[in-house]
Amino acid sequence: MEENKIQNSKATVRTPIIVGTTLALGILIGATFFGGRRPAGDVSRSSSKFREILTYINRSYVDSVNTDSLVDYSITKMLEKLDPHTYYFPPQDAELARSQLESGFDGIGIEFNVFNDTVYVVTPLAGGPSEAVGIQSGDAIIKANDNSLTGKEASSTNIFANLRGKRGSVAKLEIKRKGFKDLLKFSVTRDKIPQYSIDAAYLMEDKKTGYLKINRFTETTYDEFKEHMVDLQKQGMKQLLLDLRGNPGGYMDRATDIVDELVAGKGVIVYTDGKDTRNNRKTNAHIDGMFEKGAIVVLVDEGSASASEIVSGSLQDYDRALIVGRRTFGKGLVQQPIQLSDGSELRLTISRYYIPSGRSIQKPYVKGHLDNYEHELEDRGKSGEYFIADSIKNNPKMRFKTVGGRTVYGGGGVTPDIFVPRDTSHITKYLMELYGRNIIREYAMSYANDNRKTLSKQSFDSYLKSFSVSDAMLNDMNRVLTNTGVKYSPQEFADSKDFIKSQLKAAIARHIWQRSVKNGLNNEFYQIVYQDDPMIETALKSFVKAEKLEKDKRL
Repeated sequence: MEENKIQNSKATVRTPIIVGTTLALGILIGATFFGGRRPAGDVSRSSSKFREILTYINRSYVDSVNTDSLVDYSITKMLEKLDPHTYYFPPQDAELARSQLESGFDGIGIEFNVFNDTVYVVTPLAGGPSEAVGIQSGDAIIKANDNSLTGKEASSTNIFANLRGKRGSVAKLEIKRKGFKDLLKFSVTRDKIPQYSIDAAYLMEDKKTGYLKINRFTETTYDEFKEHMVDLQKQGMKQLLLDLRGNPGGYMDRATDIVDELVAGKGVIVYTDGKDTRNNRKTNAHIDGMFEKGAIVVLVDEGSASASEIVSGSLQDYDRALIVGRRTFGKGLVQQPIQLSDGSELRLTISRYYIPSGRSIQKPYVKGHLDNYEHELEDRGKSGEYFIADSIKNNPKMRFKTVGGRTVYGGGGVTPDIFVPRDTSHITKYLMELYGRNIIREYAMSYANDNRKTLSKQSFDSYLKSFSVSDAMLNDMNRVLTNTGVKYSPQEFADSKDFIKSQLKAAIARHIWQRSVKNGLNNEFYQIVYQDDPMIETALKSFVKAEKLEKDKRL
């Protein structure tokens, strides 16, 4: 694979493609390329006017005013005049946003869920401090360090503020546990809690297809990927199904490192172009990868953005993988994270990135019209794209060629080689009420805890084949929902029934078998919910084409 095999005219490559939507993870795509603070330009004239007005407000305005909140509001409104991905995080939000891509955070080590304004422990993380002191799935956290976590206080901000903290500090919890009259008190010493970006990695039923699902590209994604790929290859994997659906992106270099493991040669994986030439970078493949031969199918949808589009688009450009699913989000802008003096953070768009064929996948936008940009996905649905494959409209002026001569398009996400429509027949108001009130997860947790001894005696394979969610279980769940004041709809229940049964069975399995897993994998859950997944069914049938694509490329 040589760098000069993919060629397009300079005019085509330089055609301006513009913007994306604010994704909490996707906006960090250039974080590893561009770090540290950058000197401000000469904006003294404009800034002095702003300071002057702020001074008058602070000194003479009739009422008391929080000038910090005014400044934050002014910054936010100012950035709305730029692209949709330049974003400002106040100090309290900046730390939480950064932690989403770090390898771990300091806390008490639980996965929690808020149900009826109460914080419930979904599971104590294996090997974590909460598990060590005996906190159990189903426990309700009433107070933390004498601060209430119920009712209006059960907000995400308040929960994180009370449960996370410096390593070695102590969180004193008061917990309500089923079967105990009084609250139980626990002292949990906070520790580093690992975060994982790969949800599932297992050999599928055909014993030759490795399934690997990446939920975002964080500090540890590349290391996780290599670890699971080695394990899959030891199990006999011959072909790879890489699932990037709903993956909003993350660190660019983790994405390019993964591409490098899958493509041969020294060709370009991604390059960036901006106003300041110091922000222009080119990343080439440079190693002998661990899976450079063998068919690959990549799953994408409208939630696949940023770094996910680098992976899927680059593999498509090199004819290394067949892309199956729906058109990706369309974010091709690079942000530089800039930490400000008060702990806040500015994510500033500094360049556009381009994948090997020279195409940008950034979808168009108009500065200052963020609503239109954010509603673009809804507009796709209105045009029928989710349901009719040939309703996907590509701009003929954005036509590019892959290394093997196939036509691909830029200017609005990665268009899949094989389209799979979105099935919405099971989505009802009844189902949304179940999700909105966390009833499926709550019922699964309760059922798993009540039946743990019986369920644990069998293997997961036995559970997968023999366990069935009964009508009695569904009726119990219906009663929980109607007790919240929601009117029961027999027709909506019938439309959603099969989907609910699958989700409930998978959630129960997760509570029983995931507790002993320390690498973040949730294989049991996904093996159940994807049993009848139309996109996976299409992908498995597409490996013949993917294998031919790989062979033709080598001829």
